[in-house]
Amino acid sequence: MDESGDSGRPQPGAGGTDPSAAPDGGKPKRPADPGGGLLMGRPFGVPVYVAPSWFVVAALITWVFGGQLDRVLPELGGARYLVALFFAIAFYASVLVHELAHTVAALRYKLPVRRIQLQFFGGVSEIEKETETPGREFILAFVGPLLSLVLGGVFYGAMRFVEPGTVPGVLIAGLMISNLIVAAFNLLPGLPLDGGRMLRAIVWKITGKPMSGTIAAAWVGRGLAVTVLIGLPLLTHTGVLGSANGDIGGVETVMDALLAAILAGIIWTGAGNSLRMARLREHLPDLRARTLTRRAVPVESATPLSEALRRANEAGARALVVVDGQGNPKGVVREAAIVGVPEHRRPWVAVSGLAQDLTDGMKVPAELAGEALLDRLKATPATEYLVIEETGEIYGVLSTADVERAFVKAMARPEA
Repeated sequence: MDESGDSGRPQPGAGGTDPSAAPDGGKPKRPADPGGGLLMGRPFGVPVYVAPSWFVVAALITWVFGGQLDRVLPELGGARYLVALFFAIAFYASVLVHELAHTVAALRYKLPVRRIQLQFFGGVSEIEKETETPGREFILAFVGPLLSLVLGGVFYGAMRFVEPGTVPGVLIAGLMISNLIVAAFNLLPGLPLDGGRMLRAIVWKITGKPMSGTIAAAWVGRGLAVTVLIGLPLLTHTGVLGSANGDIGGVETVMDALLAAILAGIIWTGAGNSLRMARLREHLPDLRARTLTRRAVPVESATPLSEALRRANEAGARALVVVDGQGNPKGVVREAAIVGVPEHRRPWVAVSGLAQDLTDGMKVPAELAGEALLDRLKATPATEYLVIEETGEIYGVLSTADVERAFVKAMARPEA
């Protein structure tokens, strides 16, 4: 399966914003590294990670393919597992090519890619923004399976130059088949697979509504999950697909059923996540700096906290902005710092000692909304931001806690 999507919409497969801050002495910490395993490199500037689960599936592929090699090339003996391990690595290199196709297309459309992760059932390209048109959505989804098909064709051509029944011949044939399977599986028309994103793009184009495309592709994906859960074990049991050891009984039957359940679960969950994240994006325009901002009162740096809070209560404000003698904002008093000062000490504590110095990134235009607002907050993590009018006048203070609550409220709305 293959996963390609944005940070708000991860999509699982094989072969297919939330501002945060932690104050430390008034200084926000930098965002955590978007890791997820062993860092392998940064092609095109995008980090590629190998998740711990990859080692599990690599061991499984080595064991299964090694058993097949024992029947085809019995003379290899124990060395067959080294050959099988090479196949597992080569297969995931093909998956990486598939994911890089998504990444290059995303970068071509100026969509930031957070990372690529190779994991249990393939790869994930975490694209942080939605495409702007259904045509781009279709292309972005299609390039992954297309590259897998191309790799399958390359390995098919290479088979003409190797002798069948040899180690190179078996490896190349296995890579050809695996890439064709990856391409075919990802072209199935249900989210979170690439084919689901292509179906979403088609419905989006016809209806003019991206949400309609997501709903259609997600429900097809759920139907696909049920089909996989029921159909894959039946196909294996009847001999249409065969089993790992050519034996349809015992452990192999249980393994086939377990594999089907895992695949179905991933597809069902991915389809549901796609619906939820699409619903959230539909409500993103409701996240407006102006409507989420707390009213603030300006106070000079030497003002005692008790006096500043008295002025705020009289004005019905919920935030304090430290200004200089000319009224220019210099800092925002952190809510957490206020709570940490006992009431009996507040007359003796100046607001300057509780304020976080303002940087340009902490000054947010009052008209920012939706993804533009989230991108601005993400670029400069902090607990509070100064919201200003176009004229430069102070409008108020925006708290990340209020933004998070708005997110939760949007996510809690009934599913479309």
